[in-house]
Amino acid sequence: MMKKNIVICLLLAVMAIPAFAQDSKSQFNPVYTGVTSLSIAPDARAGALGDVGVATEPDANSQYWNPAKYPFNIARAGVSMSYTPWLRQLVSDIDLVNLAGFYRIGNYSAVSSSLTYFSLGQVFVENEMTIKPYELAFDVAYSRMLSETFSAAITLRYIFSDLQYDYTEDMSPGHAFAADIALYYNKYLVMGGRECLLGLGMNISNIGTKISYDGGATNEFIPANLRLGASFLFPFDEYNTLSLSLDINKLLVPTKPSYSQFLEENPAPGVDDNSRYSEYQAWLDGTGYNDISSISGIFKSFADAPGGFEEEMREIYGGIGLEYCYNRQFSLRAGYHYEDAYKGNRKYFTLGAGFRMSVFSLDAAYLISTAQSNPLDQTLRFSLSFDLDGLKDLFRR
Repeated sequence: MMKKNIVICLLLAVMAIPAFAQDSKSQFNPVYTGVTSLSIAPDARAGALGDVGVATEPDANSQYWNPAKYPFNIARAGVSMSYTPWLRQLVSDIDLVNLAGFYRIGNYSAVSSSLTYFSLGQVFVENEMTIKPYELAFDVAYSRMLSETFSAAITLRYIFSDLQYDYTEDMSPGHAFAADIALYYNKYLVMGGRECLLGLGMNISNIGTKISYDGGATNEFIPANLRLGASFLFPFDEYNTLSLSLDINKLLVPTKPSYSQFLEENPAPGVDDNSRYSEYQAWLDGTGYNDISSISGIFKSFADAPGGFEEEMREIYGGIGLEYCYNRQFSLRAGYHYEDAYKGNRKYFTLGAGFRMSVFSLDAAYLISTAQSNPLDQTLRFSLSFDLDGLKDLFRR
């Protein structure tokens, strides 16, 4: 029982879904996934733009958002390190660290990779034991320009999740494999006598296996996601530019049948709510949700919400970001992220800034939540990136 409680607490901490009263179970119906650390924006630039990045200008952190952008990167190679505190208002040892890098091959293709480590800190269990649960994801990608304005990329990913403290034949760390498919289009347009840059992007991420901690007896979907976005950059003059970016997302994970649906199909007047909810949990296990394959779940996710089309539309979430840049050296950023209260209620404003030299760039982001229970509320995030060509030139001097 202790083991089960520890796992449940850790999953709830990672998911950070707001707690609702018992009588609102019939209203709050988010899409649940495992390994939700894969859904955390790892870098500060995108974090300052309202978690927007699928169609923004390429940088060293494009691996998470859209690796198809890498062939259009000005630099030949680069690497970036990002740090994100998690639940910092409650604890001091939960954080996410991301390392990403790329190398352009010739003028038309690139290889890239990233490593994400999510630490859940120290957890004290029975017999004065201390454990350090964590999640890890490692991926590699290949991207190629298919024309002067269009590129594509494919990513392969390995996922490891260690949330247990006592391994038996029934309990073990979780493993999963996934792939991403990404597309990117950018084109210069003349508007108002200025050469503007239009960017369009798509990334279907985490198409892969499900993850299990008990040898496959039960399993969870990883956060497969469809991300679409657009970006428009307008130069005021030689030194000043302003860009507006927008991302929308849809989790490609089936929605569990809701509590209200259970009550409608299994009426029992006079029975207390706690008993009915226990019946609902048992009924849920018998619906076959656990047996849905990950690929079937992707197609099912577009038309399975208990509330029909209206609820399907509520499952779409996204952000909008604005970035001002002076001489490609100093940037100011702001953004807003929205998720329906029915599906998670992540609503927040973001602010940030960036400073770039010939060799490195430093970005920072700050989040201000407008809804309760956001684990990143009033949290400062950082990214430090290096242009490897710039480093070579520096050492040659």
